Amino acid sequence: QVQLVESGGGSVQAGGSLRLSCAVSGPTNCMAWFRQAPGKEREGVATIRATPGGIYYSDSVKGRFTISRDNAKNTLNLQMNSLKPEDTAMYYCAARVQWAGCLNSRSIQDFPYWGQGTQVTVSS
Repeated sequence: QVQLVESGGGSVQAGGSLRLSCAVSGPTNCMAWFRQAPGKEREGVATIRATPGGIYYSDSVKGRFTISRDNAKNTLNLQMNSLKPEDTAMYYCAARVQWAGCLNSRSIQDFPYWGQGTQVTVSS
């Protein structure tokens, strides 16, 4: 069984930075960060595959966000820089055991395990 617990959300002004973390228990070879703004569908913003390695970013965050795994601490991280008001959303970490097709997985149906979410608010 995989359990995920996010932390690190908060409020920041545009141009600022935040770092999200997700504590992971259980085996995972494919992990992702999703976000959901009010009235919008949940969208994948970054995905990381453990073995073989690989990373995917959506166009909306590429160059500003960095996804990483700390295997020693069993955490998934998302460093968010140059934040914009449109980044305001609830952010969720997601995971699955299978690595095949990981970097092409964009749908919530692709991930069986989810955290409870952490709110990120960016003011202009």
